[in-house]
Amino acid sequence: MADSRPWAIFLMGPTAAGKTDAAIALHERLGHELISVDSAMVYRGMDVGSAKPSATELARAPHRLIDIRDPAEPYSAADFREDALAHMRQISAAGKVPLLVGGTMLYFKRLMEGVANLPSADSLIRQQLEDQCQAEGLLALHKRLSQVDAVSAERIHPNDPQRIMRALEVYYASGRPMSELWAEQQPETFPWRVLSIALAPNDRSFLHRRIEQRFELMLGEGLINEVAALKKRNDLHSGLPAMKSVGYRQVWEYLDGEYDYATLVERGVIATRQLAKRQLTWLRSWPELTWIDSQRDDVMDKVLKIVRESSA
Repeated sequence: MADSRPWAIFLMGPTAAGKTDAAIALHERLGHELISVDSAMVYRGMDVGSAKPSATELARAPHRLIDIRDPAEPYSAADFREDALAHMRQISAAGKVPLLVGGTMLYFKRLMEGVANLPSADSLIRQQLEDQCQAEGLLALHKRLSQVDAVSAERIHPNDPQRIMRALEVYYASGRPMSELWAEQQPETFPWRVLSIALAPNDRSFLHRRIEQRFELMLGEGLINEVAALKKRNDLHSGLPAMKSVGYRQVWEYLDGEYDYATLVERGVIATRQLAKRQLTWLRSWPELTWIDSQRDDVMDKVLKIVRESSA
């Protein structure tokens, strides 16, 4: 039986791989409607450090799910799934193709696989975990997670504070391991046929140079002033998910006097490279993924060709 589900396109890849340019080209040439898949771009006032498309770019190709939250309001993968599905339905109903573009791989995964019946975020438990992390270190929290939820601890990297604390938060709030709650999740057919494309340079050193150049460009474009303005607000603190975003965390610590400017550059670049490494690890396990070398001279033509042929 022919698959009658509408098409959707996932345009993924590590940071600094050129996803935004490719997405804009697809919008302008094929009319696809863009949905941002980025955990930092959802926040208003976080423009430079998130590499948010410029006002000119957004005028050419509007992106949904950009600037939809204040940085003081946490935004989860479950929130993203609910919002993204609503926009995808609107786009498909209008006869268009939803094009989801970004590098927050957890958002893509939750969108496809669904969300388990997990307890909502608990600010009291989260603050207690934050305090424990400050006092004992992240490795101690990961060890604690391995004692109460060995399956999640095996899956979550010891240097991933967000996911470690979320897994512990779920356990303390529900009394059950998060892995058990996920195991009870009933699989369901995703309502769209998905064409998954990953943009990434074949040469890892090329990506590292791009990351270094882009972080220094962000600093030149006012990232420090952007974080300083956020830091002045009474309702923002370094423990919020928004302020833990790569780049923002390092500048916040720099403004706190924890290190000098040269160390800021070094730590910002290292953190961004680590992010790219995690993104590539996620992508290698993504099913039916079409890889495109972002160093190609004809990368846009290649993307357009694959999209036209796959969704014809």
